[in-house]
Amino acid sequence: MKLLEIYILRRVGQMFLVALLPVLAIIWTTQVLQRVNLVTDSGQSVGSFAMLATLILPSIIPVVLPFALVIGITQTLTTMNNDSELTVIDAAGAKRSILVRPILLLAALISVFSFFVDNVVEPKAKTGVRQMVAETYADLLSTVIEEKNFRKIDDGLFVQISERLAGRVLRGLFVVDERDPAFDMIYYAREGAVDPSGTSLLMKDGEVQRKTRDGNVSIIRFDSYSFDLSDLTENRGQATLRASDRDLGYLLNPDTTDKDYIARPGAYTAELHRRLTDWTLPFVFALISLVIAGDARSHRQARLHPMIGALSLSFALRWASFYAANEIDTRPTFIAILYGIPVVASVISIVFLNLHGRFSVTAGIGGVWLWIRTAASSYLPRKNGNSGGNA
Repeated sequence: MKLLEIYILRRVGQMFLVALLPVLAIIWTTQVLQRVNLVTDSGQSVGSFAMLATLILPSIIPVVLPFALVIGITQTLTTMNNDSELTVIDAAGAKRSILVRPILLLAALISVFSFFVDNVVEPKAKTGVRQMVAETYADLLSTVIEEKNFRKIDDGLFVQISERLAGRVLRGLFVVDERDPAFDMIYYAREGAVDPSGTSLLMKDGEVQRKTRDGNVSIIRFDSYSFDLSDLTENRGQATLRASDRDLGYLLNPDTTDKDYIARPGAYTAELHRRLTDWTLPFVFALISLVIAGDARSHRQARLHPMIGALSLSFALRWASFYAANEIDTRPTFIAILYGIPVVASVISIVFLNLHGRFSVTAGIGGVWLWIRTAASSYLPRKNGNSGGNA
C-alpha cells in the first residue's frame, strides 16, 4: 500500500472511531438503563448487572457501524477538500484508486466484522440475556426480596412481606390478587413460606377478604392456606429462544419440531435473509460516501454538506432494508427486494465512481424514482394494447 493510501486509511479510521465510540456509548447506556429494574427488583449483584450490560453490547454494534463509517468517510474527505488536499491529488495526476482503495478496504473489513458479530457473537449474547432473565425470575422470592415494600410479581398480583427469616420463612405476608375480573382477593398472614417446588405459597394464621365489584366484602379466617403459584412458575427458569436468538447454522437448517418455529416459520426466513444482507451495508454506505464526497470541489460552489447527503441516503437505504426484512414474514416476495437494495445501490455508486461524476442527492432521488416508474410501467399491461386486441 502506498504512503498516500496509508495516510487516507489512517485518517478515515481515526474519524470512524471518533464517531463510533460516543454514539455506541450513548445507545448502549439507554439500552442498559431500560433493564435496570431487572437487576434492582431481583436483588442481583453489581457483577450480574455488568454481565447483562456486556451481553447487550453485541446487538448494538452492527447497527451503529455503517453510520459511523459514513461519518468517518465524509468528514475526512470534506476536511481534505477544504484543505485543498483532494485538489493537489487530482492535479498530481494520481489515479482514482489511491482514494478509493483504502476506504473500500476499511469498509470490507468492517463488513466482515459486522457479519461475525451479527451471526456468531450476537446470537450467543441474546441467548445469554434470555437465560439470565429466566433464571432471575425462576424463584418467586427473588422478586419480593425487599422487605416492607410492595412488589408487583404479575399483572394484578402484588406481594409484601414484613420480614424474611431463615429456611425460606416469611413473616407478615400481605397479598393482593386482582387478576379475576369478578372480584379481588386480599390475603393477610402472620407467617408463610414458598414450598420447595415453587408452585404454592403456604400461609398460616391469617384471613382472606373477598371483595366483589358491587362492593360486597366477605372475610374468612384460616389457620393454613395454600396460594397457587403454578401458573407463575411453570415457564420460569427456561428461556424461550426466538428467531433473532439463533445462530446462522440453525437458521439455515431449523428444527422443525421447535414450537416457536412451528408458530412463526416466516420469522425464521426473514431473520435468515436479514443476516445475509445487513453485513453488506458498511461497504454499500462507503460507496455512497465516496460518490458524494470523493471529488475535489471549489469552495465557491454551493452544495449540501456531504455528510448530510450521505447520511440521508444511508438512512433511506437502511429503512428500506428494515421494511423489506419485516415484510418477508408475511410476504416472501420481498426477499428479492431485500437483496436488490444493496445490489442496486452498489451498482449505481460504482457507475458514478467510474464516470467520475458528481452526485446530487436531489437529482439522485429523482433519477431513482424515474427508474422505478419506468421499470414498473414495463410490467403493467398497456391499455392501448388491450383495446387494440378487443377491436
